Amino acid sequence: MARKKSLQLTEAEQRLMDVLWELGSATVAEIAEALPKNLDLAYNTVLTTMRILEDKGYVRHSKAKEGRAFIYKAIVSREQAGRSAVRHLLGRFFGNSAEALVLNLLENETLNEKERERIRQLLRENPGPDTKEERK
Repeated sequence: MARKKSLQLTEAEQRLMDVLWELGSATVAEIAEALPKNLDLAYNTVLTTMRILEDKGYVRHSKAKEGRAFIYKAIVSREQAGRSAVRHLLGRFFGNSAEALVLNLLENETLNEKERERIRQLLRENPGPDTKEERK
């Protein structure tokens, strides 16, 4: 039985998307050139990965005005991809509980005072629906 195709980005796909988000649009050769040299990815590997990203709905290609190369452009923003990854993480490891995820982060990560204050500020500025109900 064939393995279910994941819409989540693999680490390799993420690297190419990072380049594309940075450049805005690019050919396969330009993406390959922009990757860290220590990865030493072949043109065909980058091309195959770009095709996979297109199948997953992350990028779209168009024909260049001159030459034969396709120009790839991200159709999913970094923020959209991040939100999708968090939703996937919530469902897979935290039973779709944002509270469980946040508690895990707060309990297991070291936050500096600036980060803690930013979290407090966000909670004050964005009261949840329960808080609004309690005020009535």
